[in-house]
Amino acid sequence: MSEHRNDTQTSHDRRVVIVGAGMAGVQTAVALREQGWQGGVTLLGAEPHPPYDRPPLSKAVLLGKAEGSAFEVDFASLGIDLELGREVTGLRAGEHVVDTAAGPVPYDVLVIATGAHPVLLPGSEDVPGVHLLRTLDDALRLRPVLAGQVDVVAVGAGWIGAEFATAAREAGCRVTVVEAADRPLAGALPAEVAAYMAAWYADSGARLLTGARVAAVEPGAVVLADGTRLPAGAVVVGIGARPATAWLAGSGIELAPDRSVATDARLKTSLPDVYAVGDCASFPSARYGERLLVHHWDNALQGPRTVAGHIVHGAAEDALYDPVPYFWSEQFGRFVQYAGHHGDADELVWRGDPAGAAWTVCWLRGDVLVALLAVGRPRDLAQGRKLIERGAALDRAKAANASVPLKSAAV
Repeated sequence: MSEHRNDTQTSHDRRVVIVGAGMAGVQTAVALREQGWQGGVTLLGAEPHPPYDRPPLSKAVLLGKAEGSAFEVDFASLGIDLELGREVTGLRAGEHVVDTAAGPVPYDVLVIATGAHPVLLPGSEDVPGVHLLRTLDDALRLRPVLAGQVDVVAVGAGWIGAEFATAAREAGCRVTVVEAADRPLAGALPAEVAAYMAAWYADSGARLLTGARVAAVEPGAVVLADGTRLPAGAVVVGIGARPATAWLAGSGIELAPDRSVATDARLKTSLPDVYAVGDCASFPSARYGERLLVHHWDNALQGPRTVAGHIVHGAAEDALYDPVPYFWSEQFGRFVQYAGHHGDADELVWRGDPAGAAWTVCWLRGDVLVALLAVGRPRDLAQGRKLIERGAALDRAKAANASVPLKSAAV
């Protein structure tokens, strides 16, 4: 059952088991069929719901504009065995078996797509009125809370915190967002960029408290380290997510320091016949010279094609996974898009007035464009993403001129 048996990779008696029925797992199953896999495909989902897309949860589903966001995939017609409510508990790689509460599941090839779990706020786990926003059930529990227009406190001013605050304000709630760092999106953007985005909260009627640490969460209130007491009919925690890999303990699989499954550039793990993809997996990027862990929708959409290609074609398929990371966020009436990956040492070039409605920030490494953030400028994003893919150098003066198409700044 080792990976070198490429002559049998498409035989009807071999089975691929995919653990995780989110975007990455579903897309892997679909891509296997699209690329000609004739063997069995089993998709294990921990939740009882049919597989669904997550981005609408913090928008349409949360506000009652949609009942769900199920994928439009006919699993039966594709010959995909969908097993819901099958949470995995362990991996016995030597026996080619995944353990679940309902019993063992044997595999010939395994794809780990278990995603990420939200980080809990210490001490808040059993407090009534504390919510997360990661699953469909989370969104459905929060929907009547917003409909009741209660005072809400969001802990964390990252992407989820901003999107939740946007929805809560649209629902008519009074919103306070508490952030321990000195700015929103502190883990993603430098201070000079985030400073302009901080003003969006007040413009929407939300209150943003930065440099504010939570000391305790009590029923009906959030208490800050300085003694400030914030009334809270509901508390939503959005302080990050971690790869859902605890179930792999003792399996022998290599994990990176961030607890993600460490894959190679083909998304293969350290174990034979085992791949990993999506939010739970990190991969080496030759483009950026470091290992990347990308917790965004586009990564869960793109990676499965690479995994499926290697499973179906084996050694004949030499495609390496090295994408330009991409994500978007809809917050406070603005469409925010980011492509690439930047570091603290990369040079920042502005396009447009960041105090206005539409602007872009470019990051250059030397003269080469490595990342950009576009606010209300989707054309910049589309052109910039292509420039990053080909490693294009930019003329700084042209790049800084918002009236010049970004593609025209390439040299």
